[in-house]
Amino acid sequence: MLESILNSSIKLKNVGLYGNKILLQWDDGHESTFSAREIRVSCQCAQCVEEWSKRQLLDPASVPHDLTAEDYLTVGRYGIQFLWSDGHHTGIFPFSVLREMDDSLYD
Repeated sequence: MLESILNSSIKLKNVGLYGNKILLQWDDGHESTFSAREIRVSCQCAQCVEEWSKRQLLDPASVPHDLTAEDYLTVGRYGIQFLWSDGHHTGIFPFSVLREMDDSLYD
């Protein structure tokens, strides 16, 4: 998986944080819109997912419905790290994973 992430041609052009919504604009012109909570609940960091079993440690019910992304950092040329209003900030979301999460691509 790491190889496919690093070799991915998916590039993020712009990020918009609008309350509890996140807009991602890709270099191919596609736009993805997510709720902040949707991305936060899918976090795969060591605090949210058990390393070996991949069992989810984060209880989705514990994530507030009014969660917002307060800021973000780009991570290399492959991902983004959000700084969430619930204090969580360790998850890195590869661009390829975020693009795959966009249900509108499968309509």
